[in-house]
Amino acid sequence: MAKTAGAVFPVTPKSALTVSLISIAYLIISWLLLGFKSDQLVLVLLYNLFFYATPISRKFIVGFSIFIVYWIIYDYMKAFPNYEYNTVHIAGLYNFEKSLFGIQAGNKILTPNEYLWINNITFLDIISGIFYLCWIPVPMAFAVYLFFVNRRQFLSFLLTFFIVNFLGFIVYYTYPAAPPWYVHFYGFNFVQTTPGNTAGLARFDQYFDVTVFKTIYAKGSNVFAAMPSLHSAYPLIVLYFGLKNKLGFINLFFATVMVGIWFAAVYTSHHYVLDVTFGIATAALGIALFEWAFSRISLLRNFLDRYEQTIK
Repeated sequence: MAKTAGAVFPVTPKSALTVSLISIAYLIISWLLLGFKSDQLVLVLLYNLFFYATPISRKFIVGFSIFIVYWIIYDYMKAFPNYEYNTVHIAGLYNFEKSLFGIQAGNKILTPNEYLWINNITFLDIISGIFYLCWIPVPMAFAVYLFFVNRRQFLSFLLTFFIVNFLGFIVYYTYPAAPPWYVHFYGFNFVQTTPGNTAGLARFDQYFDVTVFKTIYAKGSNVFAAMPSLHSAYPLIVLYFGLKNKLGFINLFFATVMVGIWFAAVYTSHHYVLDVTFGIATAALGIALFEWAFSRISLLRNFLDRYEQTIK
């Protein structure tokens, strides 16, 4: 007799207790580290809703847990700011950027960020804002697609995503770096209490009379985490798996978004060209590490096999 979808992955007293304990533990730890935030409660409610709603939503949220763990770790960075562990690089990074990519403007040499800040164009303000809004929705939408068409690729994508972020976090704490807008507004002096800033993206908000980016950057985890640019890393991961899954013209869209985000990162003064370059390198290294580990480490393959069977 064929198994029903619910029989394949039913809610058991053990699984229900596990989800409840994890939810409570997350809320308590978050409250102790960061204080209460409505985002935390929303995350717990959504997770529980997906877990209990239907067998397919339960499989999805269990598989998507890899991404949720990343989000939680990123959020917890607020409790352990990287500037408490290493010196923040401001002037050195700025001058190195200028030495490599400086643009002659009259009798001055400007970084690409400074040049584009002065020579901004409304069309580029709008298109940059649109591209920057894609940096999380596109990877998440692609993950949803993979969940429904290829569970192994879904898990491989999420694990690669996690590895790339882990590599990025290592650099954030070993090499804290100020973004270009910081130099524009604060100079080369370190100001520990600097809040997040929309920088060039403020022009997008102003044009449409909205507070989209103001709201996003008010919740930023760390101002001094510009190197490497994970904004630039994510679309490369998406394109790689798009090519791997032979998605045809969809990959043209992924490639356009990728290049658009790279340009927008510099144009809006959120990242130096160096940040973008190292973001690309971080994505490439993360992809290579996953592929190497998958081909060489049987423990990883066995984990993926078990995980895949759980959500299949």
